Amino acid sequence: MKNLKDKRYWLVGASEGIGYELAKKMDNLGASLIVSARNTDKLSALSEKLRMPTQVVYCDVTDSESIKDAYDVIGPIDGVIYMVGEYTPMHSQNWVDQDVIRMADTNFLGALRVLGACMPKFVSTDNGHIVIVGSLAGFTGLQGAIGYGASKAALMHLSENISSDLYKTNIKVQLFNPGFVETRLTKKNKFYMPFKMSSEKAAGVIARGMLTNRRVINFPWFFSLVFRFGKFLPNKIMIFGKK
Repeated sequence: MKNLKDKRYWLVGASEGIGYELAKKMDNLGASLIVSARNTDKLSALSEKLRMPTQVVYCDVTDSESIKDAYDVIGPIDGVIYMVGEYTPMHSQNWVDQDVIRMADTNFLGALRVLGACMPKFVSTDNGHIVIVGSLAGFTGLQGAIGYGASKAALMHLSENISSDLYKTNIKVQLFNPGFVETRLTKKNKFYMPFKMSSEKAAGVIARGMLTNRRVINFPWFFSLVFRFGKFLPNKIMIFGKK
């Protein structure tokens, strides 16, 4: 696939960060977008910058009714991209229930709700493109990542489950796991973040990857090795987020 011409995608989590930049990349590739988030003012501002037809639809991924209402109005789609993210740095010694639960609800349960809305139509038509944006943090336990790391690991497993079920179909399933990306969320970190990239660059990796048949793309590639093999290393080596 060389471009996304004549394709219609629902991009959930488009109001800022990687999602905002990905919308612009996909627009350049010819996709028509439905952009969703809770902040419709930011979405409207984004839609004015896009060349292709764009639909702005409010959606709160923590609310099943909100997702149902959004899906009912967006019309037929060729693909869905879930890249909503919530992050609060937290160590076990400073556990805050409401923050942990909010991260799990937004990062993982929100994906279940959105994909649950889209899956029946994809399956019945034997056609669709599912894109899940996770994180390298899902590969191994990290200091200060209570709630966040576990929710991203769950997204990885979800992607594997869906891929296993649908591998004989015409539904493409892809998982993208970025490392440190300069966003509103990573600004909360007080530690050095190696190989940190801009949202624009990360969006470019995802947009180009969507044109391929690669099921999983971890990036930056070399840095991803640290996380992929981190589970086999002593805890003291994986010191990101150390107080």
